[in-house]
Amino acid sequence: MLGIRYPVFQGGMAWVADGKLAAAVSEGGGLGIIGAGNAPADFVRGEIHKAKSLTDKPFGVNVMLLSPFADEVAEMIADEKVAVVTTGAGNPSKYMKMWQDAGCSVIPVVASASMAKLMQRIGASAVIAEGGESGGHVGELTTMVLVPLVCDAVDIPVIAAGGIADGRGAAAAYMLGACGVQMGTRFLSAEECNIHPTYKEKIIKAGDLATMVTGKRLGHPVRSLRTAFARNYMKEEYGGLADEELEALGTGALRLAVQNGDTEKGCFLSGQIAAMVEKVQPAADIVREVAEEAEEVLKGAAKWVK
Repeated sequence: MLGIRYPVFQGGMAWVADGKLAAAVSEGGGLGIIGAGNAPADFVRGEIHKAKSLTDKPFGVNVMLLSPFADEVAEMIADEKVAVVTTGAGNPSKYMKMWQDAGCSVIPVVASASMAKLMQRIGASAVIAEGGESGGHVGELTTMVLVPLVCDAVDIPVIAAGGIADGRGAAAAYMLGACGVQMGTRFLSAEECNIHPTYKEKIIKAGDLATMVTGKRLGHPVRSLRTAFARNYMKEEYGGLADEELEALGTGALRLAVQNGDTEKGCFLSGQIAAMVEKVQPAADIVREVAEEAEEVLKGAAKWVK
């Protein structure tokens, strides 16, 4: 469907997934995705042009539908005829026809079977079923539960995301019914990922209990590393701060982590599988390694069948 060699997507992480990283993943045979986040259209267009200058392979853009710039970014993506659009934090219905007319494959991120059904009805090419193990904004269901539920609910392809960092995770996703995987945290360790060295080091050194979820009170929970910022946010979340003050406390925190490595005021988004990320390597090697490991695991699957 997408013209990629391996069924491996790179998550469209805000402030992290730029044109350089997306191009490196696509050159490696996966699908690189630029994260639009809260950025204006001109900024995202620049990253698209950067990716186009580095690869002739397909790549995508992730649109965060809650962004104040969502409308202009959506129109710009259609104008640039980006191969793939992934969406999060909302319903992309009003943009679907525009993107489809531009030849874009639209693949929304979903956290429930009901949302997956809705996306199929409005014409999505596929869906990304993302479990709560993932970094950033998370849903309630785990990947192990969500993926087969979504696969049973829709007829379009399903990509599994959340808690996947190696070929074993990819193989498990295929057995649950998915036809591809999306990884975010694993690509934080890519050589082409431009996050601050402190951020990258924290991912490499993370243990199995390194993450926590905050923001449930506001209705949009977020998974990040256990840092001074995250602990303080959790304290204030269940303290006396009003919702507006709590929102203000988190504004700009991700950018401080990504660009400055600020361990006091920065929010270091990460999935639970950070504990499995052990080395810095080229993005292309990550893609190939995951695909080849999955094949080896699946070759041995016959031992469970009598």
